[in-house]
Amino acid sequence: RWLYGKQICLFYAFCGVLFGICSLSTLTLLSTVCCLKICFPAYGNRFRREHGQILIACAWTYAAIFACSPLAHWGEYGAEPYGTACCIDWRSTNVNTAATSYSVVLFVFCFILPCGVIVTSYSLILVTVKESRKAVEQH
Repeated sequence: RWLYGKQICLFYAFCGVLFGICSLSTLTLLSTVCCLKICFPAYGNRFRREHGQILIACAWTYAAIFACSPLAHWGEYGAEPYGTACCIDWRSTNVNTAATSYSVVLFVFCFILPCGVIVTSYSLILVTVKESRKAVEQH
């Protein structure tokens, strides 16, 4: 069972959600930047350090919005089903419509959308590399 009290549980869950979403957001941005640099070099070559810093700040802000939402009572944090750690309280989605909407929005914007962007970016990179290889072989 969770031994450290409700406040530490909230903090633990908040950190897990914050760092998890920030990690996936950063990977999404990285795949997008790689795609720009490889597939669209006219735009990708304009990418500077400042752009990277802005994108990192955006990833942290994006993650913070979703991590703070349960603290503002849109969704809930609580003990995991086994009770040994804390995370988003998935059981509350059965009784609370706000928690249900949070879970749906979280699933779409923090899983489906980032994964779709990552798959699309790397697919475009593979197509570009394949076309480039064909062009080199023909030349």
